Amino acid sequence: MTPASAVRPHHEADGPTGQAREPAQDGGGAKGQPFSARDDREDTPWLITGVTGSVPMMRVLPAADPAPDVTLTNRFGGVSLIPAAERGHVDYVRAVLRATDIDVDHVNRLGWTALLEAVILGDGGPAHQEIVELLISAGAAPHLPDHDGVTPLRHAERRGFHEIAGLLAAVR
Repeated sequence: MTPASAVRPHHEADGPTGQAREPAQDGGGAKGQPFSARDDREDTPWLITGVTGSVPMMRVLPAADPAPDVTLTNRFGGVSLIPAAERGHVDYVRAVLRATDIDVDHVNRLGWTALLEAVILGDGGPAHQEIVELLISAGAAPHLPDHDGVTPLRHAERRGFHEIAGLLAAVR
């Protein structure tokens, strides 16, 4: 079991031993490996916190020695904030923005930031609305377009996300 699979929730693809568990207290993951070690999906325990939205794990890992590198990226080139924003993990987004210096405008290989993913892949509901507000409050650039030149506001308008479009339009 790799450090990342030690904290990933069990999925069929993980096999029968994919039990989620807390990390070792020695600053390493499974078998004493560092928290920067990657699993077969190129994820680290830190990156998995964004996918799962685990605020308790997000708070445990930075206290490890050595602390995880919040700039590490997943197989899509994204930092942990991006999948958290996409999946609507409001508490995680709030906590990671407060507790770290994560790059709120990091652009993944698709050309998307956390703000773009919240709009493009989100459902436009209350969780994604709050995430958009959190990201803007944390300094996310609301006018930063994707690789096709489309801004978060334009994506929100196209998707009929009136509340999110209003939030984005209000930023000058």
